[in-house]
This record gives sequence, structure tokens and C-alpha cells, in this order.
Amino acid sequence: MLTQLSINNYALIHQLSIDFSSGLSIITGETGAGKSILLGALGLVLGNRADLSSLKDTSTKCIVEAKVAISTYNLQDFFKEVDLDYEPETIIRREILPSGKSRAFVNDTPVTLSVLNQLRIKLIDVHSQHQTMQLSDNNFQFAVIDAFAKNKERISSYHRGFVQLNQLKKELVELEKKQREAHQQYDYNSHLFKELTAADLKVDEQHLLEEKLERLNNVEDIKLNLSEALEISITDEIGIQSSVNNLENKLSKIAPFYKGYQNLLERITSVKIEIDDIVAELENANESIDFNPNEADEINDRLQLIYNLQKKHYVNSIEALLQVYEELSEKVLQVENADEVIANKQQEINIVSEKLDSIAATISKARNTSIPKLTKELENLLADLGMENARFSIHIKPTKNYFSNGKDALEFLFSANKGGNYGELKKVASGGELSRIMLSVKKVLSTSTQLPTIIFDEIDTGVSGEVSNKIAAIMQQMSHHMQVIAITHLPQIAAKGSSHYKVFKEEINGVTTTNLKQLSSEERIVEIAEMLSGKDISDTALIHAKELLN
Repeated sequence: MLTQLSINNYALIHQLSIDFSSGLSIITGETGAGKSILLGALGLVLGNRADLSSLKDTSTKCIVEAKVAISTYNLQDFFKEVDLDYEPETIIRREILPSGKSRAFVNDTPVTLSVLNQLRIKLIDVHSQHQTMQLSDNNFQFAVIDAFAKNKERISSYHRGFVQLNQLKKELVELEKKQREAHQQYDYNSHLFKELTAADLKVDEQHLLEEKLERLNNVEDIKLNLSEALEISITDEIGIQSSVNNLENKLSKIAPFYKGYQNLLERITSVKIEIDDIVAELENANESIDFNPNEADEINDRLQLIYNLQKKHYVNSIEALLQVYEELSEKVLQVENADEVIANKQQEINIVSEKLDSIAATISKARNTSIPKLTKELENLLADLGMENARFSIHIKPTKNYFSNGKDALEFLFSANKGGNYGELKKVASGGELSRIMLSVKKVLSTSTQLPTIIFDEIDTGVSGEVSNKIAAIMQQMSHHMQVIAITHLPQIAAKGSSHYKVFKEEINGVTTTNLKQLSSEERIVEIAEMLSGKDISDTALIHAKELLN
């Protein structure tokens, strides 16, 4: 429910703040007084596009702020979904800067116009003669029937399955596309895969083979240097091993005489152990050196195979080749297992489709059950509104197609005249008739579902007398279930409001400004009398105004 609207520096409005209450609120004023400006400001704060022409004073920013009580709207999930702080009284603010830049906030959190437009649908429905064309929209017609049929939960459940079904179908198309592409490359990929499988590559194999080949190619130098190293280590005359043994023997004889000699002995003993170990490894290495031309040829052949594979696949390491192997394995298996994967995906689609068929049948049954009652209520309301011969022909036709709200096609036809042919609303109903039909639809919906605040913008244009009384009565009945705001020129409607606001222009220091004020009981009598008889208010008009208000 809209509880407050504040406007600063917008069009002809300098500064304005007005509180709104529940029930039926009436807004009246002379033609050109600025009622459309109010709707423009409200549209701005709810996400309409804006430009600098909206600014009254182009040197300062325009601010429009709306406070909306939303505790009964069950919007917690929506606020969580768009990452906004939920507040029972939510504040929506729109700013237009002198630079032309626009900013929007919900509870002081910056938001996009997309979020504002999503929110406006849930909060405020501005209805004018222009919006009556919505009646001809198939989605809106379904929404009316489904609201009356209490199909909300069923359609929510169906829609979740519908989204899942579309996703599964998309995945199936993608699988089939990949299968076709993979089939085209299958023989070649299979050949490459078998080639790499036969190569039986090992991690670090290339490095180890190259290292071993390097040793074999330099075996003579290695043998010579190992032999000379052994000679330096173990010959009796100059060998390191003999010298260290001799040194250890000398120190062992004097170690008992001084702790420092003992330390030296321990150190040389440690060196001797290390030298002995080195000598043993040198001997082993020297004995193991054995040049085998066949082994070198085998390593060369193996490395050449690896190099050729790397060149073929445009890589330079065993690890990269193994990655290619994994990718080829996946491509080959994808083709070999494609039929099974596609069959499994099709089975998933069949399961979801069966569930959707069941829910869609329930939705369709509820629609068919509710249509006669809906038709009767609409026709009765239209009869009260001066359209005694109005008739609807609404039929649900099951289809094999999956739509976002079920599997039905809808034929929603109308005839305004007795014996007239049925046709589409936009073709057979006049603007005034469409306004009364929309009012009837909203009246029916107001008792069937939680509607947002509705603003009727002069939908009473072209009606008078008893019909205007009926329109007023319908608005008043709707206001028992929701907040209704009506902009009107008819005194019969204005008199039915629980609150009455007047839009007026005034000139201050040569500048014209639009204002809005809530009327007191006495001011309402004068305003309605003026609506009845014009500026020159007669006593009869005043009496009539009081009668209407009573």
C-alpha cells in the first residue's frame, strides 16, 4: 500500500509531500491542474525512463520518493533474490541530477531500473484507458482465469518443471550436436588415441631417457675419468685413501695425550669414512660402465617416437602429450557412449514431461471449472455498468505443446450487443467498453487474489448517471480488499472516497506551481459541488454534493 509520496523539483511541482491511507482515495482537479504530473512522478519512482525535461529547476536535482507498506505482500523471497534489505515499510527513491544522470534506491540500496520495474508490478498497478489493451493479451487473459481458478501454486510448480524441461531439451540438443561433430572426427581421433595408447608414455620418461643417452654417448670419457679418480683415491704412493689412513694412524698414537689431538682424530676418522664411501661408489660406477650399442639405439628410437608425437600434436613435453591423450580418450568415448548418454537424457525428459502433463491437466481442469463462474460474474458486473447484453465466450483447448503456464490454448471472445457476433476484445469493444470490462476484471480479481495498489486514471471518461454510481460502488467494494486510488472528473465517484485529494495550480512570484492537498469534510462538499455545477456553485449543487457524500 502506498503510504506517502514526496516530490521535489519535478515538472511544475516545487515541493510536495502527501500521505495516503487504505481504502478508496479520490484525486480530483481541473483539467490541466497537474494530475498527469502526479502519475508521471509516480511512474518515475517506479522505473520509468527520465530526462532533464523532468526537472523544474535544471540547476538542482529532482527527487521523488515513495513509501510503501508491503508486510502483506509476501515479498521476502523477492527482496532476497535481488539482494535487497527487506523492510515492512519500504522506501523507493529516484533522483535525476542536473547532469541528466539518474539514480534509484530501494531502502537506501542502489538498484537498476530493471529491479524497479520488477518491484512496481508487485506494488502498484496504474490503470488508464491505454492499459485496457492489456485485456487482449493472451497472457493477461490466462492470468485472470488462473487467479480466479486458484491456480497460483499449481502454475508455480508447473513452471519450475517447465524451466527444467527446457534446460534438459537444450542439453539434449547440445549432446546431439556434439555427437554429430564428434562422429565427423571419430576415425581420426580414434587413430590418434590408439597411437598414443600404444606409445605407453610415462611421466618423466623423456627426461630419464635423454639423461641415460647422454651417459652412453660419453661412455669413454666417463670411464677414463672414473679410472683416474680411483687411481687418485687408492694408489699406495699418492692415493687419498692411503694418506687419510696414514694420517688417522699417526693421530691415534698421540690422541691420549691431549683432548685437542683426540678431536682431530675424530674429525679425520669422519673424513676417512666419507672417503671410503666415495671410493666404494667410484668402484661400483667404474664396474657398471658398459657401452651397449643396442641399448643406445633402443633409447634413440624411443626418444624419436616421443619427439615425433610431440611434433604431431604441437606440444613439447610428455605431460602435454598425456593431456592430449586424456582429451582424445574423452572424444572417442563420447562417440562410443553417445547413444547411451542421449538415451539417458531423453529418459530424463520423458520423466519431467510426464510430471508436467499431470500438473498441466490439473491446471486445465481448474480453469474449465472456474470459467462458467468467472463469465457469469463478469457479465453481471457489466450489466450493472450499462452493458446488459455483454457476453463472453471463453474456451480452453488442450494442446500437445508446453507453454510457460500449462498446455492449454485459450479462446477469449466477447460480444457487446444482443445477437452480435463474438470477436476478439480489441476488435469488437470500444474504448469505453474496454474500460468497464477491465474494471470488472479487476473487481473479480480483488476478491480472488492479493492485488497491489491500483490507480484508476480517469477510466470513467464517457460515462455518467447511474453507470457512474455503479463504477463508484465497484471501486468502493474493491477498496475493502486493497488500496484503490481513483483520478476522476465524476462527482458520483469522488463522493465515494474515504479520502479526497485535490490537485490545483497556483502562481507564486510569477511562477506557476502544481500542488496537492487533502480536503476536509467542508472542502469536499465545495469541491464536489463545483464538479456538479462549475465555478459558480449554486445552493442546489451544495445540497446535491452533501447528498452524494451522505
